[in-house]
Amino acid sequence: MRSGNKKMEIETIALHADRDLSSNKAVAPALEQSVTYAVDKEDDFAAKAEMPFYDQFYARHGTPTSSKIAKVIADMEGGDGALMFSSGMAAITTTILSFVNAGDHIIVQQSLYSATASFFRKFLARFGVRVSAVNQTSIETFEAEITNDTKLIYVETPVNPLMTLTDLVKISEIAKAHDILTICDNTFATPVNQKPLQLGIDVVVHSVTKYIGGHHDLLSGCVVTASSRLEQIWDTGMDLGPTAAPFNSWLALRGVRTLKLRVDQQNKNALQIATFLENHPCVGKIYYPGLKSHLQHELAKKQMSGSGGMIAFEVLGGYEKAAQFINSLKYCLNAASLGGVDTLVIQPASMFRARLDDKEIQALGIAPGLVRLSIGIEAVTDLIEDLDQALRSK
Repeated sequence: MRSGNKKMEIETIALHADRDLSSNKAVAPALEQSVTYAVDKEDDFAAKAEMPFYDQFYARHGTPTSSKIAKVIADMEGGDGALMFSSGMAAITTTILSFVNAGDHIIVQQSLYSATASFFRKFLARFGVRVSAVNQTSIETFEAEITNDTKLIYVETPVNPLMTLTDLVKISEIAKAHDILTICDNTFATPVNQKPLQLGIDVVVHSVTKYIGGHHDLLSGCVVTASSRLEQIWDTGMDLGPTAAPFNSWLALRGVRTLKLRVDQQNKNALQIATFLENHPCVGKIYYPGLKSHLQHELAKKQMSGSGGMIAFEVLGGYEKAAQFINSLKYCLNAASLGGVDTLVIQPASMFRARLDDKEIQALGIAPGLVRLSIGIEAVTDLIEDLDQALRSK
């Protein structure tokens, strides 16, 4: 599907990267729901059972539909290949468990997706893996924590809920100097806005549930890296069983076709909304990498081609006023998750209480009146009008 040595642009990758994996000329990808596949000879059965990533043997090994979406995401990120999982957390945990053992040390940033943070803080400690959490805005803090036992540095950028960035080039340089593996969660940015592998990161993970799927109708995750590491991750996955369902992979394949169009519109909408909120009399601090007022705006321009669709801001008046604001919205839906075509809104201080105590919430810099917006593809004029009337509601 390629012309000469020219690489396809990301819009074209989304539509054509998986074509060679199809067995016919159907324009729409087929959904193959089978769990197991027959062979002609017993020798074939034995050979297929030993093959990594084989998608026509047994579904835990892989499925034809999952292989297609994996190919698209891998090409978008610029990796050798990808593996699909049942959720973003399944991709994250399986990948980490593939590279660490009891006695090893991991460095992570303090601000992470809450379930990821819980995995590092609680789960790994049970198996003798030590984890150090550092301020991701200070590269020196990562280097200061490195020991002879450090095997992995894990980062996420931009990160929930304050849209803080991590300098991926500098992280990769430090890690390579000490022969340490690096993993980046690229869910918020997507490969449209940021390509960590090109910035020196070794492994990229995604919650496909979010922007790649894009329609709030599937649960899935993926990991992208070099072929040698993929085989190691696949082998761990064979033991743990976090298999991606064929139907969810099919939904992700359908969703990814429009990823570039959706993210471009979300980037555009978010910048206009962030600019509006920055000048609103009912709004305090605002956190959006695309604004010049963001403390890491220059870093955002350096490592991201777009600023993303996630915005956080503080409603003046605190917790109760923020809750009232959310209750007054018409088009912005009060729901968890992010990255879909619909604009979603949450109050982090409320949602984070399910996993963190008040002291931990405060340590993350989450103000009582903080609101997070996941911007969709609605008309931006309608969204701004909705936000304005809700902010001014009494």
